[in-house]
Amino acid sequence: MMSGALTSTPGLAAAIDATGSANASVGYGIAYPFGVVGVVLFVQLVPKILKTDMAAERAKFEAAQNVGDVKTKDNLFHVDPMGFFAFALAIALGIVLAKIVIPLPGGAEFSLGTSGGPLIAGLILGHFGHAGKISFHVEKSVLECLREFGLALFLIGAGVEAGAGFIEILKEQGLILFVYGALITLIPMVVGYFVATKLMKLSLFNTLGSICGGMTSTPALGTLIRVTGTDDVASAYAATYPVALVFVVLACQFIGIFL
Repeated sequence: MMSGALTSTPGLAAAIDATGSANASVGYGIAYPFGVVGVVLFVQLVPKILKTDMAAERAKFEAAQNVGDVKTKDNLFHVDPMGFFAFALAIALGIVLAKIVIPLPGGAEFSLGTSGGPLIAGLILGHFGHAGKISFHVEKSVLECLREFGLALFLIGAGVEAGAGFIEILKEQGLILFVYGALITLIPMVVGYFVATKLMKLSLFNTLGSICGGMTSTPALGTLIRVTGTDDVASAYAATYPVALVFVVLACQFIGIFL
């Protein structure tokens, strides 16, 4: 349910790996719908509730974003024009990382698994962007295509296995599970909003962009771009998204191990 409320498919994969049961996808399926809709509504309602002057906020935000913005020339060597080399390299390194097992107190063991390993490898390659003159750039169209294809295959497999137990779990636990899923979605957003605005003094646009990234919600980012009228909010999303993704995966691993 935590993975579904945070719309984190890698988190679901980690939960299935850690628990050894596809029933984790049942909770994911219950919490996922509000996880998507809740964040989309949040980024639309907050500016309206605060009666924000979007034009003034946008001008101030874009002025701050453009300070020191310098473009660098790409003189790197691309192994292939689409970037499949970097993608394959991330998979290979990810499998290596997935095989590393860390012993924990009480005889338990922890590993990143086949979801966390490639995720960490991708973050490392994406952060550095190159090794010497060799570029790790992957074309956006390739990333989107492979991401959607892989996501479809994963969800089909998980859904087929868990579908048989979906109705039984609902009968046993009741509709209260939907309420729990909604709370898991709402509480992080509300707490994150107040921490960002009151303690960290972030602008509204950066706050909402960070919340979209922290909730790993790409649909909410699209909505936020439309609401704010600027693509620059994606920078805050990009900064928080990898952190949220890693921590959800790790949390699912640890919860599966210790509970």
